Amino acid sequence: MSKHVLVIGAGFAGLSAATSLAQRGYQVTVLEKNEGPGGRARVFRAEGFTFDMGPSWYWMPDVFEQYFARFGHRVADFYDLVRLDPSYAVIFGENDFLDIPAAMPAIRTMFEQLEPGSAVQLDEFLRQAAYKYEVGINKFVHMPGRSLLEFADPRLLVDAVRLDVLQSMSRHVRRFFKHEKLIKLMEFPVLFLGATPENTPALYSLMNYADLALGTWYPRGGMHKIVEGMVQVAQQQGVKLEYNQEVQEIRVENGRATGLQTAAGFRSADIVVAGADYHHAEQQLLAPQHRHYDQKYWDSRTMAPSSLLFYLGVNKRLKNLRHHNLFFDEDFGRHAQEIYEQPQWPSKPLFYASLPSQTDPTVAPEGCENLFLLVPVAPDLADPEETRERYYHLIMDRLERLTGQSIRDAVIYKRSYAHRDFVADYHSYKGNAYGLANTLKQTAILKPTLKSKKVSNLYFTGQLTVPGPGVPPSLISGQVVAGEIFKEFSID
Repeated sequence: MSKHVLVIGAGFAGLSAATSLAQRGYQVTVLEKNEGPGGRARVFRAEGFTFDMGPSWYWMPDVFEQYFARFGHRVADFYDLVRLDPSYAVIFGENDFLDIPAAMPAIRTMFEQLEPGSAVQLDEFLRQAAYKYEVGINKFVHMPGRSLLEFADPRLLVDAVRLDVLQSMSRHVRRFFKHEKLIKLMEFPVLFLGATPENTPALYSLMNYADLALGTWYPRGGMHKIVEGMVQVAQQQGVKLEYNQEVQEIRVENGRATGLQTAAGFRSADIVVAGADYHHAEQQLLAPQHRHYDQKYWDSRTMAPSSLLFYLGVNKRLKNLRHHNLFFDEDFGRHAQEIYEQPQWPSKPLFYASLPSQTDPTVAPEGCENLFLLVPVAPDLADPEETRERYYHLIMDRLERLTGQSIRDAVIYKRSYAHRDFVADYHSYKGNAYGLANTLKQTAILKPTLKSKKVSNLYFTGQLTVPGPGVPPSLISGQVVAGEIFKEFSID
């Protein structure tokens, strides 16, 4: 007999879990609170512009290929993937721009010019990082993280030592490089993991391998093309997707979830998978006696940052900007302190600018630019309109000065997005943007468990459980939870 699974949320993890379960014969329905799929990777259109609302970096292309291959497809069946060259630009100050090339020989030349002898150091750094990528992405991130026994294999213990789990990323990078620009370049990718390099295990130098060796890509049409492809595959597998269906309660009887309550009524289920925000699903949708964690536990977690975002439509072409641009013209240490140690609105923030219309003319009207700005900020901050507006002008002052052009007077569409929007749209805990920070104390079995210990058929997936934040990990998270369900609730 087939079993009916209800999945809460149509983000990457929810769609991945749903599709993987449907492929194995389960009846699967996804209930999504918003008007369309994608979660943080939703899309909106205005004034002829197409804006990706969240993720804008496409790394680890092999993870996407492997995902679609599970269902007999290739990435090319759904979108055209373009490798960016240069991959991105780092702006250190006025007339101090560094383009990061796509080709490894050019990358080695760039390193050598900045720090003689560093090209050889880069070779060794990436050799180690390649090993971490192979083991980390193909072994460790697929572990459900429910028991230490998962790591009992002696080969995995050897791997764990070689993976530098106990060394910080900051210390690891400084073993190889001395030039401050190279250090910033090598530490930058771990910012995707929601923690400082000092608090991130050196295991995550695998991100440098993803960056420099595997490259930065772009799905023509925007990141939402990935979601559209996933939805097509889900529907081919028989998944039912229902939108504008906010879940109000996970109903539990005798230690078992019987289904979900929505405004439209009760939906029964044999198994429930929460792909929505973990904290919200457990602390708000479950009655207190069915919660595995208490609020004290959640308050002790280190959350990844939130973000202040601006979606801008510009009525002219812009110069001196690449598709991806990292503005490191201020002190990262101070900005990090104002995120993690003394949470407050940053005094002199670093920021990121994305200009997808540089690569893809379909996302903006002819002669216009699609400009996306992101400022990492501490979670759980008040974000009134006057604060957003102040930071808009602070960032635009620097953007205009550093790129040598006026931009504000050409903005014909503007929308901001921050903490209260993340809460309203995704029930995001403390308004975080990226989930749970990947610190050493929040790795593997130290993350919130993917299966409830009080409700026998309730599972969790997404960026607050294993393997962690980011699009590729979320894809994998859905597959991991589907595998656990198949083992424990197999279909006869």
